[in-house]
Amino acid sequence: MTTRNLTCATTAGLSRAVRALAREHGLDPAVRARLVLSVAEAAGAALRAGRETGLEWRYDPDEGLLTVGLRTPGDTGPVAADLPMAPDAVTEGEVIWRLPASPPSDAADEAPGEAPDEAALAAEELRAVVAAADALTSEHRRLNDELAETNSGVLALYVQLDERDKQLRTAHGQTLRELEDALRPPPIKADGLELAVHYAPAGTDAPTGGDLYDWFVLPDGTVHITIVDALGHGVTSTRSALNVTHAVRTLALEGHRLESIVARTDEILRPFDRSVMATVQLARIDAATGELWLANGSHPPALLLRRDGSARYLEARGRGIGFPLPGSETPLTERLAPGDLLLLYTDGLTESRRDPIEGEKRLIEAAHKHLQSPIEEVPGAIAEDMHTVILHPDDTLALAVRLTGQ
Repeated sequence: MTTRNLTCATTAGLSRAVRALAREHGLDPAVRARLVLSVAEAAGAALRAGRETGLEWRYDPDEGLLTVGLRTPGDTGPVAADLPMAPDAVTEGEVIWRLPASPPSDAADEAPGEAPDEAALAAEELRAVVAAADALTSEHRRLNDELAETNSGVLALYVQLDERDKQLRTAHGQTLRELEDALRPPPIKADGLELAVHYAPAGTDAPTGGDLYDWFVLPDGTVHITIVDALGHGVTSTRSALNVTHAVRTLALEGHRLESIVARTDEILRPFDRSVMATVQLARIDAATGELWLANGSHPPALLLRRDGSARYLEARGRGIGFPLPGSETPLTERLAPGDLLLLYTDGLTESRRDPIEGEKRLIEAAHKHLQSPIEEVPGAIAEDMHTVILHPDDTLALAVRLTGQ
C-alpha cells in the first residue's frame, strides 16, 4: 500500500489533482464530482490565505478503500458541516475521506496535476450530476402520481365508508326508535285528562337510560302514573327501571295503598338485584273530581301550575328504592281544576346546569310560557327551553297532565 502526496497552492490545481486520482481509481463521476467540490471547499480558507495545502492519498487493496487526506496548515477554521461529501474524519489541520474504489489504472503513472482531458472529465461529472437530478425528478414525479392515485383511492373509500356510516346510523336510529316504542307504555284515554310525555337519553349512542314512566287506568277509573329514575345510564339502568315500573304496576293493580307501594317494591326487588337504586314518583288522579294523590321516593317534586298562573312544587316525603329505609309517608293530596297543568319529571330536566334551585325557577318560567299550548307540545317545548345550556347531560323525562273538566 503506497502513499502518494502532492502540494497545491491554488483551488484549480487542487481540483485537477483530486479529479485525476478519482479517475485513476474508477470512482463514479457523480461521486468524483462530490469529492472534488468537498476538497476544494475544505481547503478554501487556507488557499485564500496564501498557504499551500497538502493532498495525500493511498489505496488499500485488501479493503478496496481509497483514503484521501487534505492537510491545511494553520488555523483554517471549522470544516463546513454541509460539504457535498461528508468527511470520515476531521482532525486538527487534516480532513480525511474514505471511499470504496478500484485499484489504480494505468493513468496512475501520470502526475495528478497533469491529468488529461480535464474539460472532458468535468463534463462527464456534470452529466452524471444532471442524470442523477433527472432521476430524482422522475422518481419524485412517479411518487407524486402514486400519491395522487392513492389519495383518489382513499377519497373514494372515504366516500364509501361515509355512505355506509350513514346507512348504519339510519338503521341504528330506526332500531333505537323501535326499542323506545317497545319500552313506552301505550297511550291511554281518560275522560277529562290530557297527557303527553317527552323523553331523551343522556347520549345519542344509547337508545334509552334509567328514566322511564308508566301510566294506566285502574279498575276504579282513576289514572295511575309512575315516574322512575334508576341510577346510571344505558341499557343496564333501563333494566332496573323496567323492574321497578313492572313491580309498581303489579302492586297498584292488586289494590295496594299508594303510600305502601314504594316500600313493597323495594322488598320485591331486593332478593333479585341488590344493586337497584331508583327514585320514584307515584301519582293518582281522579279526572271526575280532580283529586290528586302523590307518593314519593326521593324523587324531585311535581310542579302544579294553576290556570291563573300561580305555581308551586308539591313536596311529598319518602325514600327511594335501594335507599336506607325506603318507602313513602302519607300521600300528599291536592285538587286540580280545569285548565291546571301538572308536570312530573326527572332531575335531568332541572339539573342540566348543576344548580337544582336555579333549575326549578327556570322550570316554572318555562311552564308558564307553554301553559296554554296544546298538551302534546308542552313537555318537549319545556325540555327545549330548559336545555338551552347543558353542562351536565343526563337522561330527561317530562310528563304533562292537564285537567280539561270535560
